[in-house]
Amino acid sequence: MTRLAAILATAVTAIFLGVIAWLASGRDIAGLAALLGRGDVSARCGMGVAGGDIGGPFTLIDGQGQTVTDAALLTKPALVYFGYSFCPDVCPLDNARNAEATDILEERGFEVTPVFISVDPARDTPAIMAEYGEMFHPRMVALTGSSEQVAAAEKAYKVYAKVPQSADGFYMVDHSTFTYLMLPGGRFAGFFKRDETADQMAEKASCILNAG
Repeated sequence: MTRLAAILATAVTAIFLGVIAWLASGRDIAGLAALLGRGDVSARCGMGVAGGDIGGPFTLIDGQGQTVTDAALLTKPALVYFGYSFCPDVCPLDNARNAEATDILEERGFEVTPVFISVDPARDTPAIMAEYGEMFHPRMVALTGSSEQVAAAEKAYKVYAKVPQSADGFYMVDHSTFTYLMLPGGRFAGFFKRDETADQMAEKASCILNAG
């Protein structure tokens, strides 16, 4: 018991000193609470957060040919998904589900932006992306860009995408299929897997958004 008590006392002391060091560095208590609570809230709401540090700066092109940055886009909560318009099955199903989740969340009082980012910029022109996004949701923001711009966005969101070499232009792109819930300011809240329904997504996202 004495040894256990000593271990616990050491742990408590370490935590206390860590808090003191945090406050001494000039950061406020609210910032500390946000750091400690972010993962707890996501876990309590059933959100996947593996990998951490998802998201970051990007500069892409929308369906009207206008430049869009992460700072300009992520002013409201967003469901961010990477895929490509020529995808025959997975991407249409996932985008339709994300659009449905967006509508459910709107019924609950949350305005969430559905975002679709191409991993196939060679074929996904702004005009194609504009038409594609409109098929799923009137507020869907469909983005493409140069190979370098898309690669930077993929890196920021830890997206896997492999575009094969093809002389005739007919090919399929192997890519990851997570949907990311991003909060205003580009803060990562968690991700959804393909097997989650629109209702499940809306329930978990509502939990996160209600938490502030």
